[in-house]
Amino acid sequence: MIKVTVYNEFVHEKKDEAVKAIYPNGIHRAIADFLESDDITVRTVTLDDPECGLTDDVLRDTDVLIWWGHLAHNLVPDEVAARVRDHVLMGMGLIVLHSGHHSKPFKLLMGTTCNVNWREDGDMERLWVCDPSHPICRGIGRYIELEHEEMYAEPFGIPEPEHLLFIGWYEGGEVFRSGATYRRGNGKIFYFQPGHESFPTYYNSDVQTVIRNAVHWAAPDLRVNELVCPHVKKIGS
Repeated sequence: MIKVTVYNEFVHEKKDEAVKAIYPNGIHRAIADFLESDDITVRTVTLDDPECGLTDDVLRDTDVLIWWGHLAHNLVPDEVAARVRDHVLMGMGLIVLHSGHHSKPFKLLMGTTCNVNWREDGDMERLWVCDPSHPICRGIGRYIELEHEEMYAEPFGIPEPEHLLFIGWYEGGEVFRSGATYRRGNGKIFYFQPGHESFPTYYNSDVQTVIRNAVHWAAPDLRVNELVCPHVKKIGS
């Protein structure tokens, strides 16, 4: 059983009636609903929870953390962001969705600005599969087509990915590295661009398949309990 925690700041759905109509119970619940299964159990937390719901106990009980944020990155306490970073280094998986590219934990782990070019006018997007052999791409054809999405375009201020899995192309002609993986310490990280709050992206079956595959891929291979720099004795001494 893979233990997943979905963090959603849960701001848009309470402030914007159009967003609430698409995700009446919040983006976090929409994601939890398609993930919960015989081999995945899901907990949801939001910005309003004490410590954003991401206490040390919760993170120790989390195999994969999914992060969605947009309006309130600055309201996440620095100590919570550092705690998430440390748990990734210890082995927890991290899936960062859409505007989570500017979240504090992702920027800490990338060490870069993570800036993008963007436009919000409902462009059609095709996400082209770059590596159909990768387990995150399993079950996806040549591309995923989304009728409407927020446009993100290069340059994208991230380090060179370990694997580039999706390139997004928009009807305006822009392209974007829309699906990329990293390893930091013992942890695996997947950034996936689709998921603007104004569109029903998380009801798309291909998007759901990618996120579900990513949960299985990001589940820990090795998890340690603390980050240490140990003094060791010579073998045989």
